[in-house]
Amino acid sequence: MPINKKTSLGQIKISDNAIAILAGTTVNECYGVVGMISKNYLVDGYSALLKKENYSKGVVIKNDKEGIKVDVYIVISYGVKVSEVVAQLQERVKYALEKTLNMDIASVNVHVEGIVVNE
Repeated sequence: MPINKKTSLGQIKISDNAIAILAGTTVNECYGVVGMISKNYLVDGYSALLKKENYSKGVVIKNDKEGIKVDVYIVISYGVKVSEVVAQLQERVKYALEKTLNMDIASVNVHVEGIVVNE
């Protein structure tokens, strides 16, 4: 469901895919994150890391009366502190979305779906 925003010049519609690409790009810049994975990777049977054109499969945008909620599905690197990576990721995604969209983000939920050993 696209997000609608009214301005003095007219109405702006922001698609979920645009928000997902912005969030996904920010996620992949965070330390300790190997990449994003599809939220339905068990059902799809496809567990490869997502590329930029598929970020919408790893990010879920919900817009309700509480505000915009973002769910992100990630794979992290072995040996990093999970709580620190998740906290940094939440902060950076929330900041990037609020700054770009000029709207409040109610929450950023991070789902760690796997850990990868880098050699």
